[in-house]
Amino acid sequence: MIFTEREHEYLTSQPLARLATTGPDGCPQVRPVGFRLNDDGTIDIGGPAMARSRKYRNAQARPGVSVLMDDLVPADDPIAGGWGRGVEIRGRAEVLTVDVPPVAPDHFSNDIIRIHPQRILTWNLEAHGSTARDVG
Repeated sequence: MIFTEREHEYLTSQPLARLATTGPDGCPQVRPVGFRLNDDGTIDIGGPAMARSRKYRNAQARPGVSVLMDDLVPADDPIAGGWGRGVEIRGRAEVLTVDVPPVAPDHFSNDIIRIHPQRILTWNLEAHGSTARDVG
């Protein structure tokens, strides 16, 4: 398993992520995206008309990406009440077409970006502070 139990729980509870890709000019592009965590630890990113989007073309041309899920910890949380927490996943993007979109199948296209994790960073998730590890 790529993710710890707590990371898995957190990721599946989040409705949105931010995907960072690199544009043709070398500048970063960050966009909010819908996502699904797959059983094998990959992450599928979906959207309407995905293959026509800049993020899709960026990921296709330059597959090094980062996806971030974060929020504010409830004030009564025993780990880091009132602080920010989150998971950043750095990895390799694969663009592909699937039979059923991973998110909002009635609205999103069958073209997706699949993230293969290589490094996982967390903060204030399982303990107060940050962690980082290589995977895959």
